[in-house]
Amino acid sequence: MSTTRSFQDMLNEYLPNSLLREELIKRDYILSNVKKDNKWKGGKIPVPFKASGASSVKLGGLTAGNDIAESKFVRGSIDEYKEVWGSMIFHHRDILDHSGRIKEDSFIRTLPDTIEDFSEYMKTVMSVQLGTGPSFAKAMVNPTAGGVVKVDRIDRFMLDQKVIIEDDDSAPLALYVIAINLNADTVTFSATRAGGAADLTAYTVAQNAKFFHDGGEDTSNQFTSLRSALLPAANGGSATLHGKSKLLYPFLQAIAVDGSSITASNIVQKIFEAYVVVRVKARGNADTVLMSFENLGSAMQVIEYGPTGSNGKSPFKVSEGSSKASMYGWDEIEILQMGSRKRLKFVGIQEWDNDTIVFLDWSAICFRSNGFIQKRTAPDGKQYYETRTTAGFAYILDSFCFGELEVKAPNRCGIIYGIAY
Repeated sequence: MSTTRSFQDMLNEYLPNSLLREELIKRDYILSNVKKDNKWKGGKIPVPFKASGASSVKLGGLTAGNDIAESKFVRGSIDEYKEVWGSMIFHHRDILDHSGRIKEDSFIRTLPDTIEDFSEYMKTVMSVQLGTGPSFAKAMVNPTAGGVVKVDRIDRFMLDQKVIIEDDDSAPLALYVIAINLNADTVTFSATRAGGAADLTAYTVAQNAKFFHDGGEDTSNQFTSLRSALLPAANGGSATLHGKSKLLYPFLQAIAVDGSSITASNIVQKIFEAYVVVRVKARGNADTVLMSFENLGSAMQVIEYGPTGSNGKSPFKVSEGSSKASMYGWDEIEILQMGSRKRLKFVGIQEWDNDTIVFLDWSAICFRSNGFIQKRTAPDGKQYYETRTTAGFAYILDSFCFGELEVKAPNRCGIIYGIAY
């Protein structure tokens, strides 16, 4: 018997290749672009807004003194942080094998790529939560007795990942990923870490079986997302925003447009039509159009070849020099509608789902935190926590972010919902 180590297979071998790993592309467009306030030290943040303004105008005379409409001010609030924690573990034996001594600087340098990758993964998780969360994937066919589930977002699963499955009828259940088939879009789950497959037949597509990150099924832990903030409650959004009912105040209502008639061949036309509705009703300049890569792919095909039956003639074109191809996991393309000269920036991002498209005015949102993502540091300055078992010593490195998304002007934005082509 010996103490636990994880890197032994990497030692004492001829290694002509550097450490091979999956490329972790940046999938945090929202988190990278949203305005950030990193000075929130806790406590309630007031979110004041003007619910109504002076509107008493009368032709041919004065409005009666007792009939004048007054400005009305409302005080919403963000009551507390939402927390997200990430943890890594390193075994003492591995550190000895690599450097022969325990010292904080050598510890932090152990497999630095691993630490960097985990930080990027943590930001990806947060960006999904702020975009279309709280669930990050859903079942596409009924889960099986062998623990196999076909999912809509295979790219969001990792081996050994802990997830929570839940549906409208069954209680949340913790699961661990034990196999992933990228080509079949299937994930196999176990009820225990490194255990056998779990029977998941209690969860069904009809009951909206979906997956959460650990703890994300609890509503008290869920970040405000653009999806919940911008969609009306009747279409899957939240009924309130920052403590106030959306239905009571037009200021809290984004412009929602039914997208059930969207197809792969008319998607660009429908986006521009929806944009007109948003500009007529909304109060901002929501010219950034966030969508999934699937919807962006359909849009680009229409722009390149024209709608079906159009003999290859498209009324849209990409503005010269506007295309920014994606080394960062997203694509930005400015689309020009011929004739009207309207321009919109289409952005395809990994963290967006296929059933909605958002018209975003960046001035309408802000992520407030106490310093963004940080390593947990003990009062004595150590950035790791030491544990001891019969299998040896281990060191746990924790990162955290305390914050919340403030959607301070939802009526500057719009959202298309119900896309299902």
